Amino acid sequence: MGAVYEGAIQDLVDELGRLPGIGPKSAQRIAFHVLAADPADVRRLVDALTEVKAKVRFCEVCGNVAQAQQCVICRDPRRSVNVICVVEEAKDVVAIERTREFRGRYHVLGGAINPIAGIGPDDLRVAGLMSRLADGQVTEVILATDPNVEGEATATYLARLLVPMGMTVSRLASGLPVGGDLEYADEVTLGRAFEGRRRLTP
Repeated sequence: MGAVYEGAIQDLVDELGRLPGIGPKSAQRIAFHVLAADPADVRRLVDALTEVKAKVRFCEVCGNVAQAQQCVICRDPRRSVNVICVVEEAKDVVAIERTREFRGRYHVLGGAINPIAGIGPDDLRVAGLMSRLADGQVTEVILATDPNVEGEATATYLARLLVPMGMTVSRLASGLPVGGDLEYADEVTLGRAFEGRRRLTP
């Protein structure tokens, strides 16, 4: 789509349109919201964007987002050092933390193996994971990569490296969503649900 507005407003629409998940109409809507907003509100947004680039980094241990050398989870002495949950991105840490089910540590790979996009194991934080496992403290690694082709390839690759090391290697179960309908489930999801079935006890 070519330029519709002139100058600064079109520049803003163009920049917003480059953000993930923001299409042309959403970019236009946000740009006009900014145009109509109170200058103080716009300044807060600008300051937040500037601050995040200046202050936020990646944890030197796990790769999660942090404002110090280590993230809040790696600094927490109450978290188990014996279990590591491997995820693709920092946003996945947030999703798992919301469940309040996991009390171990994380390792953020920074993506998934994707040969089509030219991303191989050397482009991910695999070496960092292996060095964390070297001292023998970790007894279980949970592979929580996304349930898609790239996530499966990454989990399979990591499992081949980790299983011979003698620790427990597990993969997050995936299957039917709560509130879903069997009729609309694809065969891979349904197959996973059968594989991951649990025994019910009275």
